[in-house]
Amino acid sequence: LPRKELFDNRYFKSCAVVASSGALRGSNLGRTIDSYNVVLRFNNAPTKGFESDVGRKTTLRIVNSQVVSKEGFLQSKLFENVTLVVWDPSNYTSTLEDWYHHPEHQFFTNYRKYKTKFLKSRFFIVNPKSLWDLWTFLQSSMIYRIRKNPPSSGFLGISILLPHCDYVDVFEYIPSVRVSRRCHYYDRTDNPACTFGVWHPLAAEKLLSYFLNTANDTSVFQTGFIRIPGYQVTQ
Repeated sequence: LPRKELFDNRYFKSCAVVASSGALRGSNLGRTIDSYNVVLRFNNAPTKGFESDVGRKTTLRIVNSQVVSKEGFLQSKLFENVTLVVWDPSNYTSTLEDWYHHPEHQFFTNYRKYKTKFLKSRFFIVNPKSLWDLWTFLQSSMIYRIRKNPPSSGFLGISILLPHCDYVDVFEYIPSVRVSRRCHYYDRTDNPACTFGVWHPLAAEKLLSYFLNTANDTSVFQTGFIRIPGYQVTQ
């Protein structure tokens, strides 16, 4: 495991979380996204061929355990020369040892192979208990009961960046006027659940994120991003 912390205690002015939403297609936000100090992307969302809409810069990539467990993970250029964070859900009552021996997807083999192949790589594993800490915080912010499933990668990404950034701009997390049935900007899969959620408590996540937003309505619903002040700014 990496001996250093994720950002080596560094602090940044501007951070961007780039969702994989189909609403980014045709957005022409690429140059804007590349202007941030830190750019976070998810899973196997590409930049090549989509630079005008999503930019080309990637500082950090959050990947779920299903992506890491697949055979092609070790050969993909997407996962080279970038900091990686992998997460795998556990049951609410599981211990860390239970989870280690029974992960949802057996990603540890590829994790070890990746660390052997890229000796200087920065590849972190999320403690699954911290996902449930996020869920508890989310539930405490809601007046209704939410589904007892871990938060999404998007909400995890926001929580990772907030302690290290003056502000975090999250692109197409709250749907803009470009909202569509398309799941991702890079494929043609149609499914509204990608935007509004089925398994993850997405509705609760987005309500809370919008409540924390300081950007104006034009930025949120026309340009396509919300702005959440970092922890140090709000202290």
